Amino acid sequence: MKKTIPPWSDAAAEAMKQRLSRLMKPPGSLGRLEDAAVKLAGMQDSVSIQADPAEVLLFAGDHGVAAAGVSPYPQQVTTMMLENFAAGSAAVNVLAGTSGVPVTAVDVGSSGELVPGVRDRRIRRGTRNLAEEAAMTIGECRQAQEAGASEVRRLQEKGIRLLLLGEMGIGNTTSTAALLSALTGQPAAALTGPGTGSEGEQLERKKRIAAAAAARELGKQPEELLASLGGLETAAAAGAVEQAAALRIPVLLDGFIITTAALCAVRMNERTADYLLAGHRSAEPGHDAALAELGLAPLLELEMRLGEGSGAAAAYPLLQMAASLTKNMALFPDD
Repeated sequence: MKKTIPPWSDAAAEAMKQRLSRLMKPPGSLGRLEDAAVKLAGMQDSVSIQADPAEVLLFAGDHGVAAAGVSPYPQQVTTMMLENFAAGSAAVNVLAGTSGVPVTAVDVGSSGELVPGVRDRRIRRGTRNLAEEAAMTIGECRQAQEAGASEVRRLQEKGIRLLLLGEMGIGNTTSTAALLSALTGQPAAALTGPGTGSEGEQLERKKRIAAAAAARELGKQPEELLASLGGLETAAAAGAVEQAAALRIPVLLDGFIITTAALCAVRMNERTADYLLAGHRSAEPGHDAALAELGLAPLLELEMRLGEGSGAAAAYPLLQMAASLTKNMALFPDD
C-alpha cells in the first residue's frame, strides 16, 4: 500500500532563498551548497535546516544470478563484508566515521551465516537466478520493502534528520542493469558496467544476461519489475526511501544500485522524488541514466564505484556545510 508523502514545502524553500540572498556574499556564489540548502528547507519544511544527526543504513543481500558467472568474486564476499561493516573497518565506516555518522548494516538476504553485530532482517538466503526465473515473488519483495521501511521508522525514533543509503551484494550490478533497463526501456548492455571488476567475456556475459532478463519482463508494473529483476537489498532500499519521504527525512543516495532502488520507489509513489539528494556520480555506466530519470544532479563526481554508501558518506559533509552556512554566516544588515 502506498504511504502518504507530505508535500514539498514551497514556502520554506522560498524563505531559504530569501535568507541566502541576505548572506554576506555575491548572489549564488556558493553554487550547489545553496541549492542543497533550498532543497533541505523544502524537504524539512523549515528554514532551520538540519543535516545532523544522520545515519548510514546499509542493506545486504545475495543474488542467484551469481551462479551464472557474472562476478569475479564468490558470494562468500558478502558475508566477509558484513563482518567488516560490523567491525567498523569497511570503507563506508571509515568515510562516514570522519563525519561522526554511524553505519547500521542490515542483512535482508545474504546466502551465508548471520553475522553478529548485523541486524537480522533476512527474508531468504539470496534471490533466485534471474537468468532463469523471477528473482523474488511479490510477497518476498514486499517483505523486503517493509524491512527497509521498519528500519527507517526505528531510526526516526532515535531522532535522525537525514538518511544515507548503501548496499552490498555480489551480483547486484547485473540485477540492477536489468531492472533499470526494464524500468526505462534503455538497452541493458549500455547500462551494464564492470561492477566488482568484470571484464572481457565475463562482462559480455553480464550484458547478455541483463538484456535477456529485461526483455522478458518488459511491460510489467514497477513493483513486478523490482520483484522479478531486483535484489532483496534493492527492495529494502526502495522501501526505506518511501518511508523516509513519508517521515520528511531527506535521503542522500549513493550510486547505481541505490539510485535505481530510489527510482523504483518513485515509480511506485511519485511524491517520493521530492525527498532525494544525489551524493555522487558513480563510474558505473548505468548511474547516469538513473540520475537522469530522477532529474538529480550529484554533489560529487569522484569516479567512485564501490557501493556500500561510500559516495553518500563522502558527500555528506557538504550538507553539513550547507546547513551551517545558513545558520552561522554573517548577514547583510536590514535596510
